[in-house]
Amino acid sequence: MSVREMLCRNDERFRTVVAGLGSDEWAHPSLCDQWSNHDVLAHLVVGYRCGPGEMLREIARHGGLFDRANSAMARALAEIHSPDELLDELGQLMYRPRGLGRVFPPRLLLGDHITHELDILFAVERVPQIPDEMLATVLNTQVALPNPFVPAYRNSRGLRLRTTDIDWAHGDSGPVVEGRAAELVSVLGSRPRMLPALRGDGVELLASRISPRPIHRAG
Repeated sequence: MSVREMLCRNDERFRTVVAGLGSDEWAHPSLCDQWSNHDVLAHLVVGYRCGPGEMLREIARHGGLFDRANSAMARALAEIHSPDELLDELGQLMYRPRGLGRVFPPRLLLGDHITHELDILFAVERVPQIPDEMLATVLNTQVALPNPFVPAYRNSRGLRLRTTDIDWAHGDSGPVVEGRAAELVSVLGSRPRMLPALRGDGVELLASRISPRPIHRAG
């Protein structure tokens, strides 16, 4: 299976999973700073429908700041389209992406989409059911390739990473961080919410890279 086919299969699975969320869950703050779960879904659609010209114009309107433009586009789309409407559009665009979604490397896009799925599910305390193959592919990409949207490459430097639920590991030296694959994907993407679920002598170093606040581990 090509990575592009894997991305489409993952998007189809994602649509099925989140179709069952209620209105309160869509309105709930996600793990992505200042975005609701509804905003995160809109962001995924923006990624498939927005062309480079439109993005450059939006960045110019927001003082040359990409993050501000990105947030504005997601919120604007969420204001005029319900989650059901956005899921329908995602279903149409995932096989025929336009603009940035067509040229952005599918391997990096898969990591972005799974990280945002975890932003939604962990926020409303739903247990993710992402296939092991998808999680392993994302982790392999995260530790090997810089992604302008998910800072996992930087966060993973010098750490030995181990997953406790799938057969995956990275690094031969350095402090250890271990946990379930989905939690590791989320934390490497600079989401501190799942830090307490990780273990090892490298957790404090990882935490210092992604969160200014001390962590409190369970158990």
